[in-house]
Amino acid sequence: MLNKTIFQGFFILVVFFGLWFGLSKVDFVGFFQIQKHSDSAENKIGELIWKQIQESEEVITKDSLVKTLDSLILPICKANDIERDSLKIHIIKNEEVNAFALPNNHLVVYTGLLLDCKKQEAVQGVLGHEIAHIENNHVMKKLSKEVGLSVLLAAASGGKGGEIFKQILQTLSSTAYDRTLEKEADMQSVKYLLNANINPEPMADFMYELAQKEEIPSGLSWISTHPESEERANYILDYLKGKKYQKHQTLSAKSWKLFQEKVKKIE
Repeated sequence: MLNKTIFQGFFILVVFFGLWFGLSKVDFVGFFQIQKHSDSAENKIGELIWKQIQESEEVITKDSLVKTLDSLILPICKANDIERDSLKIHIIKNEEVNAFALPNNHLVVYTGLLLDCKKQEAVQGVLGHEIAHIENNHVMKKLSKEVGLSVLLAAASGGKGGEIFKQILQTLSSTAYDRTLEKEADMQSVKYLLNANINPEPMADFMYELAQKEEIPSGLSWISTHPESEERANYILDYLKGKKYQKHQTLSAKSWKLFQEKVKKIE
């Protein structure tokens, strides 16, 4: 018994000093400096890309449209402890069916998407998907992988920034995240909607309907750049099987129709 106690004590000491030695080799100061630098780069890159969009696209600032879109986002934020003010939501006049997240919490929604969705819950599902990319830091993970962290940091510091911002925007707006991140964002969006008592089925229906087109036009970027869209619709519906959930609509049918009519007038 005594030998066992001595052995256990010796083992604990070995583990303790092993951890102490290992942690002593970690440059925590350097790590946090890199993290701080990366966060600063993300903020700067996000603002520079958004500035480029403002200069090349028509940003919709009509109060009634902005407020209505915001009313679709608010329930998602409130039900999931997401700070609404942390998100920068923008409506862009563009017939392309698309929405995408940028660094520094920018979320761009094209009017083409708002018109193509038959139901408001489908729009909320897409918004939830993009918010999930933001909340889970998928945006910078994608850029670091496809563009390179060193290139991003150099661009944020003013080195050849103009040459790569178009590439960054193209990467974020027209190419998909890898399947793992896409599924994570899909399922996170479904959970966001369920927490907000919003029916996620129209989100799956939206994916399925677009995926069923014989040839997906290039204008349907949100779906055409998200591979296996029918598979994604199926796993969302499979997840919902047997679950009891409310199907509360944020806008009345009349308000949703009026919103789409207003959007159509600016197309």
